[in-house]
Amino acid sequence: MAEQVEHPMGLAAESGKPTNGTNGSHTNKSSDAVKTSRFDPAFTDAVINATGPKASPRLRKVMASLTRHLHDFCRENEITIDEYMAGVEMINWAGRMSDLKRNEGQLLTDVIGLETLVDEITYTLASEATDAPTATAILGPFWRQDSPIYKMGSSIIQNSIPDGDHTFLHGRVLDFNTGKPIQNAEIDIWHTAPNGLYEQQDPEQPDMNLRGRFYTGEDGAYSFYCLRPTSYPVPMDGPAGKLIQLLDRHPMRPAHIHFILTAEGYKPLTTQIFDRRDKYIDNDVVFAVKDSLVVDFLPKKGDEKAQFDLEYDFKLVGYGVEKKGGMEGATAVAP
Repeated sequence: MAEQVEHPMGLAAESGKPTNGTNGSHTNKSSDAVKTSRFDPAFTDAVINATGPKASPRLRKVMASLTRHLHDFCRENEITIDEYMAGVEMINWAGRMSDLKRNEGQLLTDVIGLETLVDEITYTLASEATDAPTATAILGPFWRQDSPIYKMGSSIIQNSIPDGDHTFLHGRVLDFNTGKPIQNAEIDIWHTAPNGLYEQQDPEQPDMNLRGRFYTGEDGAYSFYCLRPTSYPVPMDGPAGKLIQLLDRHPMRPAHIHFILTAEGYKPLTTQIFDRRDKYIDNDVVFAVKDSLVVDFLPKKGDEKAQFDLEYDFKLVGYGVEKKGGMEGATAVAP
């Protein structure tokens, strides 16, 4: 009798006989071939085929793929009902913690790199481009709607922060294709205090501190005062923190400033810029750092409001500019 070897799925298979790595079954079709799956092979197709004729083609495609991958994942790892319920509870826990000030569900996906991956898929341009628009980065869980609107040159620092490194941040918002300035572009900015907390996490900070919105003029220029950011740990009191602990990973994000830029006729840009000096620049817990977003804060002289200067231009892509190498569904449609 042929020697029995352990199948990758934990099932016995006869040595010396070929197997199909896709479905785990033998290519030998004899009636006595050893079955290599304990689970109903028709079940997944039955779930996928239950989709009705009125479902959109895109939803049909995405849900079929999602269902197949999730089912295969559960079979491959032989997920038990206890493990499944623990996963469901983690998702429910994230939902219970989420509100207008904190998106724990988004943070949970961030720590496994999912938002960064989707961000890359959505916005990657053709690799042969000689120049590129400003790279995107994840939104993160602490953006808030309706932050204050300030005049150019104002400060988003609402209270005295003597231990903060004050920075004059300025630059232009430009059309990626033409290089021309973009008028009336909205720049939405937010970052943490030196203690590593966003204002909605910290009862000692004024509401909407260290966040604000600015609108460019005809020259596309922007300028304001903010802080040189600091590295900080993501919140560890929810499911994202629990997962980080279970995976034996550190919780730190490198120092960064968040931005959302919007302008009529252009694709919205969600991004971050990162301080090159930060020791976590190559080890971000949410994997969001990109080389083109790493910046240098330079010493600033002659300005009593700031110790550092940072100049950074943003390049936006118009809705009419199509990606030569784009993926299906990756190019936004003008509203």
